[in-house]
Amino acid sequence: MQVGDKIVFDRYQWRILDIKNNAALIITEDIIEQRAYHDVYKDTTWADCELRKYLNGEFYDKFTVTNRSRIIPVINKNSNNPWYGTNGGEDTEDRIFLLDIEDMVCRYFGDSSANLHNRGKNQKYWFQRKDKNNIKRSATFKDGLWWWWLRAPGRHNVRAVYVHGDGNIGIQGNNIFRCNISLFHYLGDNKGGVRPALWLKL
Repeated sequence: MQVGDKIVFDRYQWRILDIKNNAALIITEDIIEQRAYHDVYKDTTWADCELRKYLNGEFYDKFTVTNRSRIIPVINKNSNNPWYGTNGGEDTEDRIFLLDIEDMVCRYFGDSSANLHNRGKNQKYWFQRKDKNNIKRSATFKDGLWWWWLRAPGRHNVRAVYVHGDGNIGIQGNNIFRCNISLFHYLGDNKGGVRPALWLKL
């Protein structure tokens, strides 16, 4: 196995993002479903959101016993939003999780760290629409491009950061409960896309 390979694990196709200590970090190749980040409109971090509860409960439980034994629990640090300083919440132990901003723009989908750390004076909501790495972050749901959640907080804790359908980073965040209307390939359900990630024992 090598970084960038696609593998089948349980019910889905996954992409390998990293390999270390005889384990691979993998993410589903496509958006596998649409869900709200949380079930009520109130300040919420990844530690307390309904989506985390679902991924580490009902979703995890659908894996076979053998496959569950290969999923490695990890401690995730949940950083504050780098543009707005919004509280990222406490560290969490997760079997299944969403990627964070640094994963998306500095590590696994090309290096766009300059856009993260050098915010333009007129930038409030987006990274660069012409970022050459946007294409690496775009994802499909039911054969159409769609936006998908990250676990980082947005401009306020009633928002969470997301990846737009064109791969741009919505660092101001989308509404965690009643998601804002997306202008990119509306598919009839406006909830954010879910691309679970996990560390898999090799």
